[in-house]
Amino acid sequence: MIHFKNFISKFGVVLSLVLLLSSSSLFAQDGKALFQANCASCHALDKVLTGPALRGVEDRWPSRADIHSWVLNSAAVLKSGNKYANNLFNQYGKVSMTAFQGTLDTKQIDAILDYIKTAPQPKADNGAGGAADASAQGDGSDNSLFYGIITVVLAIVVLILIQVNTNLKRVAEKKAGEPQLQTPTPWYRKKSVLVFLVVIVFLGFGYCLAKNAIGLGHYQNYEPKQPIFYSHKVHAGVNQINCQYCHIGVYQGKQATIPAVNICMNCHKAIKEYTGAPLKDEEGNDINGTAEIQKLYAYAGYDPSKDGTNWDASKAKPIAWTRIHNLPDHVYFNHSQHVKVGQVACQTCHGEIQNMNEVKQFAPLTMGWCINCHRTTKVQFKDNGFYSMYEKYHDELKSGKIDSVTVFMIGGTECQKCHY
Repeated sequence: MIHFKNFISKFGVVLSLVLLLSSSSLFAQDGKALFQANCASCHALDKVLTGPALRGVEDRWPSRADIHSWVLNSAAVLKSGNKYANNLFNQYGKVSMTAFQGTLDTKQIDAILDYIKTAPQPKADNGAGGAADASAQGDGSDNSLFYGIITVVLAIVVLILIQVNTNLKRVAEKKAGEPQLQTPTPWYRKKSVLVFLVVIVFLGFGYCLAKNAIGLGHYQNYEPKQPIFYSHKVHAGVNQINCQYCHIGVYQGKQATIPAVNICMNCHKAIKEYTGAPLKDEEGNDINGTAEIQKLYAYAGYDPSKDGTNWDASKAKPIAWTRIHNLPDHVYFNHSQHVKVGQVACQTCHGEIQNMNEVKQFAPLTMGWCINCHRTTKVQFKDNGFYSMYEKYHDELKSGKIDSVTVFMIGGTECQKCHY
């Protein structure tokens, strides 16, 4: 029992050291992770997106306390008459910033601000296109593996030093003539230690099993190869093509819709070759933009050498795009409710789509992620015809013009109420 207590005390020292060293790496990553999860959909460090660029944000506000108030509840700051906040609100189209009260606390906001302050500056564009972007990303890479290796090495050194100390103590006692106890059983052969290790392994296995089971069906960062290398960075970013030009259903219905081949051909009957910046895929391979346009012509059944004459539509076929965002069958999601009524920017769910060559699933699309958004997103009640319709019925009931409201009056006979 004494040996077991000695082992537990030594194990506690080692475990504390490991946790201390590991935590320093985790804390260093907190600000970046929080920024990516809460800010990156609307803000970048060095360029304007839905909101302003955030590098140097502390220089533009009087104090961190003011930034805390703005992030937690921007509406309250605007009502207080803060001049800078109101100018910012007017400058960016009077779009209210999401209130993060209940989602972030002041310590987490400070971690984000520390990350913004210490994030590496972007490298100047030297014409290398994707190579420059890759090098810039490398500067801010995650060092968790490096810190993990150092932690393991130091833990091994500590165990060796503990064992050396024990052996030296035994030698000193023997030299001093003190009575020697029977040679103790090595710690790794003791039943109590073996039971302890089995419990640790069992708990670790259970944790990993539960964590992976919870993650079933979650495909964040899923980035499949598509039949045509379609760059949103070129179309939505460089050429500023509005998302709704291709995804025509996003304002009118549940589905955003995948554009038909003829929508692509509206432009590419005239644009027959790619002359923009070099294209690279996520692996760094060069992409021939003109060859990708030729693939589009093959799907459209179009012969560019004939300048559109004798276009054989019978050879046309739909492009077999691989679906990226896929919700379970029991989940109802309507794009028009979010984009048109809720005025939610595309980047909120899809990330900086205008900077993506190959599209990936940016958000986790989990129930918790959606609920957190619903908890903080404000409803646009003002000048909203949907809600004013219900106000009308309340007024008519009070005046006696009607005695009740039927399901038909609130759209109960619309097909999509039951069939979606």
